[in-house]
Amino acid sequence: MSSSTTEFHKIWIDQCAATEDIRDNFGPHSALDYLIGEKLFSFLRAAEQDPLFAAEVPDFIMAIRRLFAVDVIRDYLDRLEKTKYLAPLDPDLEMDELDCPEEDELEPWLENPVMGAEELLRFARVRQLLQS
Repeated sequence: MSSSTTEFHKIWIDQCAATEDIRDNFGPHSALDYLIGEKLFSFLRAAEQDPLFAAEVPDFIMAIRRLFAVDVIRDYLDRLEKTKYLAPLDPDLEMDELDCPEEDELEPWLENPVMGAEELLRFARVRQLLQS
């Protein structure tokens, strides 16, 4: 199904198909960053506001589980938690040690406590959905 014929709240179908190509060409880490780290989080943000997106979440989660083994998803979420959500902003640590983005690429939620709390809750929801 191409993007032009897909209803926007079903965009996850095309994103899952693209993930297979990303995994084949760039490896599982890049595929997980794309599908979970980027697309699933964006989709959940949309689902918080739109019932059409919310209705698609279970199918999207099942598709992710078909694409990646449980242990691969768990390891990815553990790494994401350590490097993005719970990484200390200690200037003495090398950014390479944490696998974190450059300072000018930091997430906007890092400076806004409300956005930060929402993002942490969203991460907890992702973990629950993918590991239940």
